Amino acid sequence: MLNVGIIGCGSIARQRHAAEYTNNQNTVIAGVFDVSRERAEAMAKDFGGKVYETVEALIADASIDAVSVCVANAFHAPITIDALNHGKHVLCEKPMAITLKDCEDMLAAAEKSGKRLLIDHNQRLTPAHKKAKEIIASGELGRVISFSATFGHKGPEMWSADKSSNTWFFKKNAAAFGSMADLGIHKIDLMRYLIGSDVKNVFSRLATLDKKFPDGTPIEVDDNSVEILTFENGALGTVTTSWTHYGEECNASSLYCEKGTIKLYHDPRYSLQVVYADGTKAHYELDRMQTNDDVQQRTSGVIDVFVDSILTGKKSVLDADDILNSMRVVFACLESAESGRIVEL
Repeated sequence: MLNVGIIGCGSIARQRHAAEYTNNQNTVIAGVFDVSRERAEAMAKDFGGKVYETVEALIADASIDAVSVCVANAFHAPITIDALNHGKHVLCEKPMAITLKDCEDMLAAAEKSGKRLLIDHNQRLTPAHKKAKEIIASGELGRVISFSATFGHKGPEMWSADKSSNTWFFKKNAAAFGSMADLGIHKIDLMRYLIGSDVKNVFSRLATLDKKFPDGTPIEVDDNSVEILTFENGALGTVTTSWTHYGEECNASSLYCEKGTIKLYHDPRYSLQVVYADGTKAHYELDRMQTNDDVQQRTSGVIDVFVDSILTGKKSVLDADDILNSMRVVFACLESAESGRIVEL
């Protein structure tokens, strides 16, 4: 049995990490920490575990085998590295960290400690995305020529723990990034995963179009973005992100191949649709895309992958060494947006 600690007791910690640890027969939640004592105590009441006075105390506790890091982006790297140095396995929320050096230092700490480091990229695990990867890898549709991927919702203030437009997601010193890295990292990583190639160059535009702090001033990070990605194998496409989709959330992707098109989460019933070049169609009723308010958050499979990787010592689909390459793309997009130029990776 693995004793796990949860660092940060906000919405994602509750809806995914704590819920999935509770449902995993190989784990018990042994400890929790949050800068808000009230949130930590509420988590412990609902899911069990000791409430620690400091994050350092939780990490230093030799009885804790593994931790989930569910804090603001700026604190991912220091907490993860400290936990790894104390012999803990780590599952860190995305985005991995706020600088490329931080990401590389996290990976170096994992390699030095011999402990597992995974990043919570749940979209790699959805049934429709796994099936799409299988179809693309089989060669049935030929190569991917182009793609489009969109991730947009009402904004993190609608579901984060404080449910306020004063959320840390909107502050540069805590979040570092806006919608592009918060949502775009999912789609950038997903396209790398599905296409099976790395990104060659990027062109990106970021904008703050609507979100404001309680005093009416614009937030400090982007609330919309558009990225153009060119892959090493020639595939070309766009990733679009938004925190201003006030009507309906969009989490859809399309991949246009030599012999047909793959449509992901465009239809509420069929999460995967294949439209062949001759006009025939295949419909797969596999699942529905997880939303922030969806009970499916509790069955993403992320915790099961993390626990299995610890118990078996085998590489996983969420290993940080591969996710690091998706973060390289994120940082290239930031550079492109600042310079107004195409950035080569």
